Amino acid sequence: MVESNTKTSILSLINHYQNTDYFRELNWEGSFEEYLEIVQQNPRVTRSAFQRVYDMILSYGKEEYTEYKRKIIRYSFFKDLPHYGKDAVYGLDIHLSKMVDIFKAAAQRYGTERRVLLLHGPVGSSKSTIVRLLKKGLEEYSKTPEGALYTFNWTQVNLHDETETLRFSDEMPCPMHEEPLHFIPIEFRAQVVAELNKSTGKDSTVTVEGDLCPACRQTFRELSKKYNGDWIQVMSHIKVRRLILSEKDRIGVGTFQPKDEKNQDSTELTGDINYRKIAIYGSDSDARAFNFDGEFNVANRGIIEFIEVLKLDVAFLYDLLGASQEHKIKPKKFPQTDIDEVIIGHTNEPEYRKLQNNEFMEALRDRTVKIDVPYITKLMEEIKIYEKDFNPSRIKGKHIAPHTIEMAAMWGVLTRLEEPKKANLTLLQKLKLYDGKTLTGFTEDSIKELRKEAVREGMDGISPRYIQDKISNALVSNELISCVNPFMVLNELESGLKHHSLIKSEDQRKKYRELLAVVKQEYEDIVKNEVQRAISADEEAISRLCSNYIDNIKAYTQKEKVKNKYTGQDEEPDERLMRSIEEKIEIPESRKDDFRREIMNYIGALAIEGRIFNYKTNERLFKALELKLFEDQKDSIKLTSLVANIVDKDTQEKIDVVKSRMIKNYSYCDICATDVLNYVASIFARGDSKR
Repeated sequence: MVESNTKTSILSLINHYQNTDYFRELNWEGSFEEYLEIVQQNPRVTRSAFQRVYDMILSYGKEEYTEYKRKIIRYSFFKDLPHYGKDAVYGLDIHLSKMVDIFKAAAQRYGTERRVLLLHGPVGSSKSTIVRLLKKGLEEYSKTPEGALYTFNWTQVNLHDETETLRFSDEMPCPMHEEPLHFIPIEFRAQVVAELNKSTGKDSTVTVEGDLCPACRQTFRELSKKYNGDWIQVMSHIKVRRLILSEKDRIGVGTFQPKDEKNQDSTELTGDINYRKIAIYGSDSDARAFNFDGEFNVANRGIIEFIEVLKLDVAFLYDLLGASQEHKIKPKKFPQTDIDEVIIGHTNEPEYRKLQNNEFMEALRDRTVKIDVPYITKLMEEIKIYEKDFNPSRIKGKHIAPHTIEMAAMWGVLTRLEEPKKANLTLLQKLKLYDGKTLTGFTEDSIKELRKEAVREGMDGISPRYIQDKISNALVSNELISCVNPFMVLNELESGLKHHSLIKSEDQRKKYRELLAVVKQEYEDIVKNEVQRAISADEEAISRLCSNYIDNIKAYTQKEKVKNKYTGQDEEPDERLMRSIEEKIEIPESRKDDFRREIMNYIGALAIEGRIFNYKTNERLFKALELKLFEDQKDSIKLTSLVANIVDKDTQEKIDVVKSRMIKNYSYCDICATDVLNYVASIFARGDSKR
């Protein structure tokens, strides 16, 4: 009884969520006359494939931002928000913007609609993801009122004698999902379209290009004979219907992947003869004996993807050239057939170089628009790739220590950057500049120049897939470990280099190992800083130290004395205290006066605005105060005693306070907080007082 009630409740839930009105809307059917009314009310239903793709991208919105004095558009479509970012593309706004510009030009029929769009870049740079997004987006857009498009079925067609047993079925869909306005005869199409456009407004106009496919043309021709050329009578056999694009149903979205040369021919693109039906219809040139089910046929009105397009056999390239330039394909035994679809392919660099060096491929090169899709070179964007897969909601039962993803991403980006030509700039500093950090002596113009001089940046290096695989290995390699730290992942990355199939030379392998050492040093600096901040996180102590420093620099800059709060005596400003703080952020002796005046001017400016000075608002001073407080307190905590495993009760209590701060402020767990404290303790035990 309970089980029966459960089933009933589930069925009720399904019934509650189904939307029959929406189903009827997507399956609308009507006469050709009713369709003409729809066209007059909404001429956008007649858009070309390129126009529809462009409008689909814009429908998600866009935002503008400025980077290095250059305005960049970020299209929200590529965030894949409807699917919670499953196929989101990061860090490629400039390149995606160029691609959308090509769609815009094609939508306005400026010429690029007659080109093959070629996404070109290294393996794992998201070329396939971009195409998958476009295909998926177009499918969903066709289900919206804004993305509606229509095709037709033939109904109640009987062109045979009563004695013949074979007839058309009650309904025969157009095999190429054509635009119904193709039925308007070409002889007076211009006049009819002009009349339609009188009521559509200036923003949207109806444009009809192309003719009926061979199958529909044959049926139209035979019905015209039956009705003595009465076009209205022929149209009575047409039922217009809403068209929903779907790759799974092979409607408006096609994918072609090269296979073994012996097992494929061009009919996979343009359809093939149905030999079983030749015996019925008596001729292989009868459209009813032909399957218009090639990838070009099924992708009509939508988009076709060519996977590794440059690996296509030459026989396929002829079809591709005609499809792109003329918007026509040539099915076997039939005349050239009109198509309307976006042709987009992707390839890697070795294949593209082969195309450039092949003089016989000149025609394809001329009809190709190349869109570079490089690796990401901004650290914060690279991090997003891995956080999408390795986050607390997806990784159950294991904790990923802070900076683990960041360090793996940092190494990946470093492998893709070109060595800077400026002698005073390291590769790591270049990475930080690209990531928006500031560096003395470098302006937005100089960063722009760095980008400009690195012509091939992002076209070589380590793929995100390799890094994802190694993070996965670190997560599953030891079931007993409940926390994965950066060293585990970095060690996985290093061990995998021995057998990495895409590393071209030992020099390259050596360089990647050296970059791992750079990342480990950076991680060491980061965790030392975090431990320092956790130790010196006593806000009351920092506030007292800050107040003391401000009193002294105020007296110093105004050539006054400071009153000793214990003795009440006026004394000279405490130069030793001031310098001990300033040295922590490397203020040289020669610049101390400038720095002190800068702080006083800053405090004065805040006072004029009616704001109260707080040490946290000045990042440099805050850092100096933290480091000074850390230096004063580290001996009392005796962090180095952790290394010797000799910790008294008082010290342990202080260490526990530091650990709790790290857990609270920096997202450590108890295990990785302990590991980091032990690691930093070992550094101090070696006498390393850097930073």
